[in-house]
Amino acid sequence: MSDILSGRVSLEEFKGLVACGGFSYGDVLGAGEGWAKSILFNARARDGFQAFFERKDSFALGVCNGCQMMSNLHELIPGTENWPHFVRNRSEQFEARVAMVQIQDSPSIFLQGMAGSRLPIAIAHGEGHAEFESEEAMLQADLSGTVALRFVDNHGKVTERYPANPNGSPRGITGLSSRDGRVTIMMPHPERVFRAVTNSWRPDEWQEDGGWMRMFRNARVWVD
Repeated sequence: MSDILSGRVSLEEFKGLVACGGFSYGDVLGAGEGWAKSILFNARARDGFQAFFERKDSFALGVCNGCQMMSNLHELIPGTENWPHFVRNRSEQFEARVAMVQIQDSPSIFLQGMAGSRLPIAIAHGEGHAEFESEEAMLQADLSGTVALRFVDNHGKVTERYPANPNGSPRGITGLSSRDGRVTIMMPHPERVFRAVTNSWRPDEWQEDGGWMRMFRNARVWVD
């Protein structure tokens, strides 16, 4: 970010952008929103990010803090007008646990061929509650097919109940895609469980790779 803000590096040089979690851009609550403002209020960075997102050969992934950051950049990202903001968990505390999500049928380039899968995933956030501008915005997000991930309970049903839904997001929504699928945001951490060995339980047929490795292979296929 320092290089982008100063002009030493341009996003024109890149095809992909991943905004990661782990309290990126500050070990404080609201860091993702501050990260977004550093872009929105800097003319060079704002123009660079907008041009990047508007390119048809670019892709981006936002996880946790990166999810919160990109959701606040929705005015720069085509096809994300119904994305929510991510605010304080309903539990009023930081949540670090394993949750279960179901992958939805969405245009996300990362999740192609994975719709219907229910997979355990790591979560670690204090501000993961998806807050939509209105009921209408939430309905439009649902109807547009851009909801990419939902929390489900032990019976595989979409849930808003704690702790299966650790932040209380409506309709279990915890990941979204842009309309063309090039930009995906999610609050859980797939990068923490893409190896079989990092899962506390796994099917016997899993060898080196966990189920979430498919996400990153999908991105490679799309770039090729």
